[in-house]
Amino acid sequence: MPSISVIICTHNPRMDYIDKVLSALKSQSLSQQEWELLLVDNASKKILSSEIELNWHLQYRYIREDKLGLTSARLRGISEAKAETLVFVDDDNVLASDYLEAALKISQNYPFIGAWGGQVKLNFEVLPPNWTKPYWAYLGVREFQRDIWSNLLSYEYDMTPCGAGICVRRIVAEKYASLVRNDFKRLGMDRRGKSLMSCGDTDLALTACDIGLGIGQFTSLNLDHLIPATRVQEEYFAKLVEGMEYSHKILDSFRGKKNYKLNNSWKRGLFNLYKWLKMTSQERRIHQARQNGINQAIQEIASLEG
Repeated sequence: MPSISVIICTHNPRMDYIDKVLSALKSQSLSQQEWELLLVDNASKKILSSEIELNWHLQYRYIREDKLGLTSARLRGISEAKAETLVFVDDDNVLASDYLEAALKISQNYPFIGAWGGQVKLNFEVLPPNWTKPYWAYLGVREFQRDIWSNLLSYEYDMTPCGAGICVRRIVAEKYASLVRNDFKRLGMDRRGKSLMSCGDTDLALTACDIGLGIGQFTSLNLDHLIPATRVQEEYFAKLVEGMEYSHKILDSFRGKKNYKLNNSWKRGLFNLYKWLKMTSQERRIHQARQNGINQAIQEIASLEG
C-alpha cells in the first residue's frame, strides 16, 4: 500500500508544461514504492492515456472523469486514491525533488495537521508588467520564513495552503467529498472549462478544521507554478480577480460568515472616489473587477437568505 497518492487533475493540458510536471515527479527522492501516481483526465478533448506516458512509474493509473470541473476531478481522485496522504499537483506545478519526501515526513511528524502546503514560486513564461505584482497573490504565490499552523478556521493568506501541491489526509478528503458531492453550489467552487471560479482548495483545506485537525504551511515544501504569457494580461487578471473575490464571499456564506453588506454611505463613496482618482488605468480595472465580484456575491447571498 502506498504512503502517498499523487493526484494530477488536468483538462486539455499544455503539453510542454505537463512534461515538466512529470519530469519533476520522475526525479523525486521518495522511492516510487512509497507513492502512486493518478492522472485524472477531466474531459480533455484528446484521451490523455494515449498522449502522456506514465509507464516510467511503478504504480500509475489513468482515470477519465467526463464531468467537467476541477472539483469533480478532485472528487474522482479522492475516490480512486489508495494512500492515507493525498497530494494534489496541478498540471503546471513543478515540485522540488524532495517534495514528496518532505510531505510524508510532515504527515508522520504532525499527526494533528490535516491539510498542509508549502512555498510557491511563480515561474513566468514572459516577464510580467510591473503593475501586476500587487496581484500575484491571486496567482497563488506563497513566500514565508517559518513553518506556521493553526486549528482555527482562518482565511489568512499565510495560514491556509493553496491548491498548488496541497497535501491532505484521507480522513479530511473523504469528509470534504461527503460535504460537496451533493451540493450544487460547492461543486461549482473551482475551475470549470474557462470559468475562473475558485476556493475549492480553501474549502478542502478548511475541512481539516471542521473535524478537529489543523492546517499549515511548511518551508520544506517548495514548487514552481508555471505562469503562461496569457495569465499576465490585463483581461485575464480582471476575470481572475472578479472570480476569486466572488468565490471567497460565497465560501464565507457556506461557512457561516453572513455579515457582508453593501456599503453605500456617502463617506465610503467619497473615499472610493479619492482612491479611484489616484489609480492607474490597470488598477482601476482590477479594482472594479474586485468590487463586481464582491457585490455579485453579496447580492446572491442576500437573495438566497431573503
